[in-house]
Amino acid sequence: MMALAQTRLDQLSARIAGLHFPSTGWQGKARGDALSRLGEVGLPAARDEYWRYTAPAKLTAAEVKADVSKGEVAFDETDALRVVFVDGVFDAAASDDLAMDGLEIVRLADAVTDIHWAAEIYGQLETKGQTPVVRPLATLATAFATDGLLIRVTGKATRPVHVVYIGKSDTSDAILHHCVMLEKGAEMTLLESGDAAARFTSNLEVDVAEEARFHHVRLQGRNADRRVNTHIFARIAEQSTFKSFTASINGTMTRNEAVLDIVGDDAIAHVAGATVGDGRDFHNDDTVFITHAAERCESRQVYKKVLKNGATGVFQGKILVKPGAQKTDGYQISQSLLLDGDSQFLAKPELEIYADDVKCSHGSTSGAIDDTALFYLRSRGVPLRRAQSLLVLAFLAEALSEIEDEALAEDLRLRLEDWLDRHEG
Repeated sequence: MMALAQTRLDQLSARIAGLHFPSTGWQGKARGDALSRLGEVGLPAARDEYWRYTAPAKLTAAEVKADVSKGEVAFDETDALRVVFVDGVFDAAASDDLAMDGLEIVRLADAVTDIHWAAEIYGQLETKGQTPVVRPLATLATAFATDGLLIRVTGKATRPVHVVYIGKSDTSDAILHHCVMLEKGAEMTLLESGDAAARFTSNLEVDVAEEARFHHVRLQGRNADRRVNTHIFARIAEQSTFKSFTASINGTMTRNEAVLDIVGDDAIAHVAGATVGDGRDFHNDDTVFITHAAERCESRQVYKKVLKNGATGVFQGKILVKPGAQKTDGYQISQSLLLDGDSQFLAKPELEIYADDVKCSHGSTSGAIDDTALFYLRSRGVPLRRAQSLLVLAFLAEALSEIEDEALAEDLRLRLEDWLDRHEG
């Protein structure tokens, strides 16, 4: 045990050796606390329960080298405020003016005063999200993030905020941390797209006040050599709504974690994803933990993965219903479509319920394309490859329907269809 602990600490020392530790202003305490916590647990290891299906080596190695030449930016037709990061560094020339009605945006790197509203959020939701499952790479992001966005939403934002990540250096190691605070009755949409760096680690902390609405849609793709570990931590108050959707295309190692804490009555929390991957180097992991701590709340976890040629997909999802969280409605579904006999889907769905008046369900399935449906389409003159693509898109449709904005959903659907066309056969 001592040897294992020392190995973790040695790996941590190597991982952070070249990182800059910003410790000035109001961020100093949160970053210092994170660094202390990180020193206590070290980096994740393959023996850890929540890393048993995903070897963390590509995310924890001291150095990284990856081809970043094939990144893809989405939502081109959407009227949004663009904020661009290149290899994790803010690009002012490529970004829009950060002023917009209904919200205030400040860069984390520029917020160096002793007092700032983000001190109520930065690292706080991440810290709470470490219980009962430790998430060391999220702690690392809190401690060492070089930049990010601090967004305070005071009303209904007039248009979405689109964070564009562009990777240029094959050895870039970007760490970003975003904080979003929605005041009572506020509403905003946050978009993310692009491949940020050779390796990308990020935190997104979202505090959704009473009657507020937060929408989050992102595309990860289509760089086949991508290494990504993202974390979402959200606190969802009374009568508020939180919805997040991720489309993940390609990538050698992608792990997306979402930790949602429903603390107010009559709140809604949805998290969903659609994933497509091809080849033995492809590994995609969605890990979700939703806590119900209030009455009459609704949560949904909807994840669909399409895998071929030895690709691997992972889903770990948990719904925790605390005592007193009566009338909870929790729904969880994780499904994979395996287009050959070499791919695999590893799932760990969990329910932990301490209230007696609830409606909770979970299901997880894996299978091939339905032969009857394929025969039906072929018998009506649809070419084989087209028929297969139509059935795959139909399989992904339930996840895509979680996106409220139809234009955004159609954008991602077309990109998924384009991937199917390029990878047919």
